[in-house]
Amino acid sequence: MKDSTKSTDLVRIYSSANGVSVVQSPVKKQILFLLKEKGMSGSEIVSATGKSKSTVSVHLQDLMDAKIISWKPHPQDRRKKIFYVNSRYLGDISREREIESDINLYLDRHVIQSTDPFRFFRFMFRTIRVALLDEGINIDPILHRAGVKVGEVFYHKLKAPTMEKLTKNLADFWEENHLGRLKIKSLEPPIIQAYDCFECEDLPPLGRPACSFDSGILEAVFSAHLGESVSVKETKCYAQYDQYCQFLVNPI
Repeated sequence: MKDSTKSTDLVRIYSSANGVSVVQSPVKKQILFLLKEKGMSGSEIVSATGKSKSTVSVHLQDLMDAKIISWKPHPQDRRKKIFYVNSRYLGDISREREIESDINLYLDRHVIQSTDPFRFFRFMFRTIRVALLDEGINIDPILHRAGVKVGEVFYHKLKAPTMEKLTKNLADFWEENHLGRLKIKSLEPPIIQAYDCFECEDLPPLGRPACSFDSGILEAVFSAHLGESVSVKETKCYAQYDQYCQFLVNPI
């Protein structure tokens, strides 16, 4: 698993009981990346990071003081602690611009010249996101959580006894709300293709998937339908030069 937190230019933002905290230290970012997947003991963190026990202890204490992480007793050895993330990851800020775009040209082409009100508001949404990306600010985690909330709220309108009927309802919902067009490539596992994607179709090329909001909606809907947590991985995206967006749904 690639550790994208090793970039020295990346500043991570977390929301904890202490408020909003930023994490710049490469060691702290590495520790948080490790704890993102599961809780770990201090000795496991030392082994995984390759840092000394004293160095790791200092960073763990700093993260606990900021209430970004917490600990619980080890289930097999009460003398040990298991550390885990106790905060929400909000996004990151890069010292380098994530996109190279003339935002004035973008506004003129996609917003000012629009006569379709749905299209106008879609582009306003994208414009805010582009402006943040232009400053090196990535809000994908926040968009994902917002999508989960939307999916949870609307699931009662989409629920169905079968996966086939659920995906049909989902495709209808997508078109009715001007989110794009959905094509169901597979039901086992569910593979969803999105065309004319409202979230990313007209974003400047990012070279990476960008549909965090859509992924959140799908995660909530399929989790509710299957009665278990699922992960939604975007395997294709307009923002990385693909001809459509594609989402793979898998149980966790």
